[in-house]
Amino acid sequence: MKKIPLYTLSASAFCLLMTVASCKKQGTNVVFQGGNAPVLTATASDSIPLSDATKDNQAVTFKWTNPNYQFSDGASSLNVTYNLEFDTVGANFTNPHMQTVQISPDLSTSFTVGSLNGIIANGLQLAFNKPHQVQVRVVAQIAPYTSGSAPVAPLPSNTLTFKVTPYAPPPAVTPPASGTLVLVGGDPVLGGWANPVPASQQFTQVSPTDYQLTIALSGGDPTNGSDQYLILPVNGSWSHKYACSNTGSQPFSGGTFGLDKSDNFPGPVAAGTYKFDVNFQTGIITVTKQ
Repeated sequence: MKKIPLYTLSASAFCLLMTVASCKKQGTNVVFQGGNAPVLTATASDSIPLSDATKDNQAVTFKWTNPNYQFSDGASSLNVTYNLEFDTVGANFTNPHMQTVQISPDLSTSFTVGSLNGIIANGLQLAFNKPHQVQVRVVAQIAPYTSGSAPVAPLPSNTLTFKVTPYAPPPAVTPPASGTLVLVGGDPVLGGWANPVPASQQFTQVSPTDYQLTIALSGGDPTNGSDQYLILPVNGSWSHKYACSNTGSQPFSGGTFGLDKSDNFPGPVAAGTYKFDVNFQTGIITVTKQ
């Protein structure tokens, strides 16, 4: 194991190690000596069959070895977190849709066919009923010293590759039975929350789970209700709405949404033409400036 000098560690790691050192009698210098990259294995090899008919069956179990983090005074008793990462082959765990499952402190985890398919189909957003190559690894790390701090001493494992053919799982958000969506809001272009709205504010149904609309907006203050918006399944009705959970934490560029959530979507700061993509399969709305 490689000995890691304290000056090479991140600030959060330094604080953590200093805390460990302070627990010892004064004058004792505890040095972090590193660990061993975990070795990842799986009960499946080459390919993992995915089928809605077997969604409740176990698909695969992943296991990995303990990294055995060491300090100069012995083995670490600090909490170790394991991030099991899924990505497409070639992306090398840089894909913006990469999926991470956090496990602590166990050295294994299992997935049913349905849960694994959800990670691959909805999470990685891969095309249904087509073969794909995915890669999996586990990254061990010592739990951060404080919430929000960078991970300490991350150690990635070897990478396993599998061929998978995802099937269409149930949508993350149930699409509207009406088959229609309309945009309403405080922006003057949207009529200042007027409802019903004109045809120019109705989405086009691209697929059973995907709706799109391109429209010009005036821009303003996204924290002000007069510049925010909602999406309705029935034009002229306020009975139900598609919304977000927190206006302040969700950017205008998009995020998760759901039926009858508590908050309005934030509007744009700058005026311009924007394309709205409401994806019920993934439960994500994306807004891009045209």
